[in-house]
Amino acid sequence: MDEKQLSLLDDHEEADNGPVVCLGMTFKNDEERREYFRNELRKKLPELKKIEGFPIGDDEDIIALSDPPYYTACPNPWINDFIEEWEREKKEKYGRDENEEYHREPFAADVGDGRSHPVYMAHSYHTKTPHKSIMRYILHYTNPGDIVFDGFSGTGMTGVAARTCADINAIKELGYQIKDGKIYDNGVFVSNVGERKSLLNDLSPIATNIAYSYNSNSSIQSFRQIAESLLNEVEEKYGWMFETEHRLENGIIKKGKINYVVWSDVFICPNCSNELVYWDCVVDLDNNKMNDDFCCKHCGIELSKKELERSFETVYDNDINEVVKRAKQVPVLVNYSYGNKRYERKPVKYDLDILEKIEKYNISSFIPTLRMIEGDESRRNDKIGITHVHHLYPKRNLIILSYLFEKAIKEDMPLLRSWLTSSMIRTTKMYKFTLNRKMSTVSGTYYVPSLWTENIATKLLSHKLSDFCKVDYGKAHDVIVSTCSSTNLNIKDNSVDYIFVDPPFGSNLMYSELNFIWESWIRVFTNNKPEAVMSNTQRKKLSDYQVLMEQAFREFARILKPGRWITVQFSNSQSSVWNAIQDALQKAGFVIANVSALDKKQGSFKAVTTTTAVKQDLVISAYKPKQENIEKMRREQNTEESAWTFVRQHLEQLPVFIGHKGEAQIIAERTPRILFDRMVAYHVQNGLPVPISSAEFQAGVAQRFPMRDGMAFLESQVAEYDKKRTLVKEFAQMSLFVTDETSAIEWLRQQLLKKPQTRQDIHPNFMKEIQHIAKHEKLPELDDLLHQNFLKYEGDGPVPDQIASYLRRNYKDLRGLENDDPQLKEKAMNRWYVPDPNKQADLEKLREKALLREFEGYLEELEKSKKKLKQFRTEAIRAGFKKAWSEKDYEKIVKVGERLPENVIQEDDKLLMYYDNAQIRLGL
Repeated sequence: MDEKQLSLLDDHEEADNGPVVCLGMTFKNDEERREYFRNELRKKLPELKKIEGFPIGDDEDIIALSDPPYYTACPNPWINDFIEEWEREKKEKYGRDENEEYHREPFAADVGDGRSHPVYMAHSYHTKTPHKSIMRYILHYTNPGDIVFDGFSGTGMTGVAARTCADINAIKELGYQIKDGKIYDNGVFVSNVGERKSLLNDLSPIATNIAYSYNSNSSIQSFRQIAESLLNEVEEKYGWMFETEHRLENGIIKKGKINYVVWSDVFICPNCSNELVYWDCVVDLDNNKMNDDFCCKHCGIELSKKELERSFETVYDNDINEVVKRAKQVPVLVNYSYGNKRYERKPVKYDLDILEKIEKYNISSFIPTLRMIEGDESRRNDKIGITHVHHLYPKRNLIILSYLFEKAIKEDMPLLRSWLTSSMIRTTKMYKFTLNRKMSTVSGTYYVPSLWTENIATKLLSHKLSDFCKVDYGKAHDVIVSTCSSTNLNIKDNSVDYIFVDPPFGSNLMYSELNFIWESWIRVFTNNKPEAVMSNTQRKKLSDYQVLMEQAFREFARILKPGRWITVQFSNSQSSVWNAIQDALQKAGFVIANVSALDKKQGSFKAVTTTTAVKQDLVISAYKPKQENIEKMRREQNTEESAWTFVRQHLEQLPVFIGHKGEAQIIAERTPRILFDRMVAYHVQNGLPVPISSAEFQAGVAQRFPMRDGMAFLESQVAEYDKKRTLVKEFAQMSLFVTDETSAIEWLRQQLLKKPQTRQDIHPNFMKEIQHIAKHEKLPELDDLLHQNFLKYEGDGPVPDQIASYLRRNYKDLRGLENDDPQLKEKAMNRWYVPDPNKQADLEKLREKALLREFEGYLEELEKSKKKLKQFRTEAIRAGFKKAWSEKDYEKIVKVGERLPENVIQEDDKLLMYYDNAQIRLGL
């Protein structure tokens, strides 16, 4: 380590022996503070155990793992005390009060920032958002001193991001400019430099333990010295286990150091019943390839792996005092170093003798010998005899980790435990061998391959020590960590300023199962009863997942201040899971203001309006309505005014202008159709009657709000839009994927806004776009879609402005001609165009009548047959559900919903909204 790094280490040295002030109390040192609060935690545990999600473990293990009041391996009882202290500090340090004016627009940033940063690399986890990405959101939505909350915090990157908002260099690395403590993005003010406080919560004890280690006020110097001392102790005591023979050219034998050992399964030939070492059959090192088919070296029959049977051996397991049957595995390759060179060869007698000695070694310190937890993933290896946690480890790594972990517990340093757990997966038998030597585990599984690599724990930990020492740990306790379920938070109402979450998504990952191996070492386990997953073992379906997510979002809405924002990062390719998340958010009281998808080619986010966009990474921006607006809408229920109160509130939260590289973008949320959908969703999810039809809404929007480019604005916003609109010439197309009638209409609308055109012009491109229509979707013909939603110029009267302006822009000989000029009229003939809002309202009335007639036809069909509907116009079902809802005919909604394919209900946000809420009204 060079002088600069040593200097940085010294800067982080914690004054552990000096006075410590915590929550208004002064202690002689940090040890006294920790002891006092651990005793207090011990007294509080009986009450804390009543909180949902309380972890599984002995009281003393929970207390020993905790560093109260900053971090508890259970619900943190001091969170509200810190909130009060931080709010006082906000007033005293920044001169801010709770009545300050606040306004932000929704924001989307690339979630790929900083994946090679030391913070990201130091400790692996199943999913992790780089802290640099989260910084962008926090800087956008908050001010210095604000409180940020993450209810699914994982390894605590939100906490790292919040405190790094005070680091000028880190902010500049994001591409921002700083002047006089103010942050700018290409001349546009973003925020002020300064730390943000954060509250981190997770259900998993190992996650919160790692999160605290990243955010604790740690001394890197002390940590490094202790860790290096422990590695030296291990080398002195157990170095013999990693030695191998190296034969020099003159025949003299020296000692080399093992880098890794490759192990292979042993199978039985189905023809001759002789044993076959899998490595010998498939690996061709000379030609650097793996063979799928091979011949038995005993009988010559041609075989493939699927035809083989495993060879098993029976051994006595000292650690659980049982005779166990396990799949036979043998070492096949030793990679070692001698001097400055690496060598590879097959194991020799010396290596086998060492392994035999290790196998007989009696481990006196703690090792995790628990039976693997029941789960969809965690017992996959039962069939090969890996039934307990310690079976996942080669014996010599188990010896090393056991020794080091016992020492780390005595040191009572969170960073030491985190350092040791950082290598606990890579030291197992799950580390797959590959010919290119880029070995890794199969993410999100407990898969043990037929060829696995025995990494040497001390080598991995030595590398990880370097990574950990590059991390810039906290200098103050600005991050508070708690371990409990987000469905029941012990945090007071309206107390946090911003929420960022990257929640579990359906059946993507079984966190409690995957964390079991780590948690077996720290002896405190996830209580998976409130875990928001879809799991066969836990008997949790999509509906159960949705209920748990709704409970969590309700808690988030309760603790978030009115008018403030929540960002939800979404990474799941299933539309049904996306709809469950969206439905849960809205039921909880949030209003979705923007859904953006990452355009990986352009490196930017674009607004999306269809659920098919979940094939990309999404960022959901939603806000908590202000209390005065909620109360106003309730007073106005059954009147049109409740709709317009919602629209005014919603328009206030939306961006006024979005432009990129000289192109303006349509802000989908400002279009009348999306505004109507949001208004309906809010009313339905909050038990309010929908006060207005689509046609009335279309007309009312145009009457009440200034319209520009098909978008609605508040009077206070339109001047800014007009000013910025003059600086661009073109509109960028919205990212669309046509799968149903709604997206087909929106696609046509975009095409006609950009270029009014004839049916013949539209048809070829339209046919290309509808290749991915859902099987159940009965899509109307192009002619019907055009007649029901758009207008055609047929020579009656002057040319409509939309067509005329397009023609003048694109045809030189038509420039300067009046709208009623014969030459212009001839060129405009038979072109379809997007009607103005008043005419759109008339079309909407006709379309709605046609859709309801179609819906009535489905009802008649269902009366005659007990079969499910196989093909239908989803728009007609939506229209029928909306009408039934307004008439409080909830039975009709449920009756029809039960006859639709289940995946259709789950994958359509509007149908799901009506169906779920109708069931609730009927008490189902």
